[in-house]
Amino acid sequence: MDFKDLHIGMSDSLGKTITDADILNFSGVSLDVNPLHLNEEYAKTTMFKGRIAHGIIGAGLISATIGTKLPGEGTIYLSQSLKFLSPVRIGDTITAKVEIIGLDSAKNKVELKTTCTNQDGIIVIDGEAKVLKK
Repeated sequence: MDFKDLHIGMSDSLGKTITDADILNFSGVSLDVNPLHLNEEYAKTTMFKGRIAHGIIGAGLISATIGTKLPGEGTIYLSQSLKFLSPVRIGDTITAKVEIIGLDSAKNKVELKTTCTNQDGIIVIDGEAKVLKK
């Protein structure tokens, strides 16, 4: 999809169920071995009362939606703001949604509302992204 094909209000989404393997793999790639994500006994002593996924895994789903769905292939990330509102646990199905809220045709920039919700409709991540699209 080219910039000229975009319009305000367009949206798309992508969903994934978070697994223990996702958390372990992300820990290996990112080197984030915080026991909150990896050690159930430790995590039970925290405010979350159990293990939670790295918040950035959800942000990665936003990135995947932007790069593969809307605006799609060839999109270049410029910035992303994120608010982590609720924990994501193993077994949660997270749906990342992006919606076009602004277009700058002079610079081919796209502004997106970005959210991740769980299977219960709870927003777990809220934010905005700015991207470049040819």
